[in-house]
Amino acid sequence: MRKIVSPTPGACQSQVYSTVIERLQAREPFLWLNPAWKPAAQSLPSLPYGWRHVEDAAARLDRFAPLLADLFPELESAGGMIESPLLSVSRWAAGKLGADAQSAGTFRIKADHQLPVAGSIKARGGIYAVLCFAEKVAMDGGLLKAGGDYRCLREPAVRSLFGQYELSVGSTGNLGLSIGVMGAALGFRVAVHMSVEAKEWKKERLRKRGVRVVEHPSDYTAACAAARQQAAGDLRRHFIDDENSVELLLGYSVAVPRLRKQLQQQGITVDARHPLFLYLPCGVGGAPGGITLAAKLVFGDHAHCFFAEPTEAPCMLYGLLTGRHEAASIGELGIKLQTDADGLAVGRPSGLVGRLVNELVSGCYTVRDGELYKALLELEKDEKISVEPSAAAGCMGPERLLSTPGGQSYLREHDLQKNLSHATHVIWTTGGSLVPAEQQEEFRRKGGSLIAQV
Repeated sequence: MRKIVSPTPGACQSQVYSTVIERLQAREPFLWLNPAWKPAAQSLPSLPYGWRHVEDAAARLDRFAPLLADLFPELESAGGMIESPLLSVSRWAAGKLGADAQSAGTFRIKADHQLPVAGSIKARGGIYAVLCFAEKVAMDGGLLKAGGDYRCLREPAVRSLFGQYELSVGSTGNLGLSIGVMGAALGFRVAVHMSVEAKEWKKERLRKRGVRVVEHPSDYTAACAAARQQAAGDLRRHFIDDENSVELLLGYSVAVPRLRKQLQQQGITVDARHPLFLYLPCGVGGAPGGITLAAKLVFGDHAHCFFAEPTEAPCMLYGLLTGRHEAASIGELGIKLQTDADGLAVGRPSGLVGRLVNELVSGCYTVRDGELYKALLELEKDEKISVEPSAAAGCMGPERLLSTPGGQSYLREHDLQKNLSHATHVIWTTGGSLVPAEQQEEFRRKGGSLIAQV
């Protein structure tokens, strides 16, 4: 095991730092509060991305919407918009939190496990990244003009041009699915480098789309490195870098202005008296990072964002704690990524995201696999919602906030207790709607066997 590096000066007090390290090494589920957090007025101005970048991403998706509606029948009724519903989960909250649920406001699930086309949160960022590249290639080739009808990208000449390029990505599963489905639909060649954590059914789904699946016996970080190396210097290979892609980040960010509209439609206000809590499953960090950036831009200090990670893969927490970001590997802690939360099974965080959210994210919490399966079963029983294990990580957020000393400390420090009954808690799911029936049944079986251990 490598020597654990001490925190950067001023990152946190030495005793607190040591205690957090011990809890991580013990695979203990707990809530960590980010000591680097600052009010939005202080943190946002220094960031390289702001509201205009979110607006630009939303406008690009609007331009592509007619084409997407033509390519995917499931998007026709929505006019080509890829979006998920905001669902009430009051029955689940009452069962999970008991009396606390009645005094803690309202509970919603942002159901990204239902996102059309790719069936996961990656449908936003992954598809957006493919569309960015397609737009550039078509415009550079003189086959698409600004202000033109993007449905022309279905024409044989454009598809022939796209076929000269290969998209590649490293993935534990869901990002590869979104890029593979979108890339293949436009006519690109696609190679998805899958890490050892990736599920077989996701590989088969890609192969049926004509996507080349490259299997690696190593973890996500190594699969990404291999894909990056293969694409280096090859102008006909475009590597979508989950660890460093601004396009992915901004694709995810578009969810927040749409969330704001959904909240308004449901009569939910977000302001000083009506705080918003977001519980975001985190792997390498792109999706929760993009959502957190946009949430702070849209709602300011009234939005409180918490990242959820497996106890067996707390890479973002470790990167933020040490201030070393992508240089921090959980292997230094003796942790070996032994988790069924394949979408979150990442050993090193994105440095791009870590630096971006360093002063924005309120904290991170860790969850055991048994808790994931328990939440999965509870959602099915109480709300008829089916998700994969990694998508259930957000479900532990309200409990960590409302029922732990750390959570109570956060509420006191931010003067939130007096307005808690007016709060809205949004649990963000990731994937699940495309899970085969036999795999979902396996989740139920395994969940039943693990539930006694929680």
